Amino acid sequence: MGSILKMQANWDDEAQVWVVDRTPIPGLVAEASTIPQLIAKLKILIPEMLEENGGFSTSQSEIPFEVVAGVTTFASNTAQ
Repeated sequence: MGSILKMQANWDDEAQVWVVDRTPIPGLVAEASTIPQLIAKLKILIPEMLEENGGFSTSQSEIPFEVVAGVTTFASNTAQ
């Protein structure tokens, strides 16, 4: 098994979707309403994009990847 591809997904509050915005695969763009939907898309897109970029070996039957999801939000001190 090769190394694990690490993807960073962040919540876009305005669009109401998870967006993969950091990936080691050039040109890979994905967004979805839920993390499971995003993972399903990535399972299709990762082999396609690796093949397009010349980094996919036909001997590889599986490509391990990890999605780290984050939400940036704000806390406020309302007790003033």
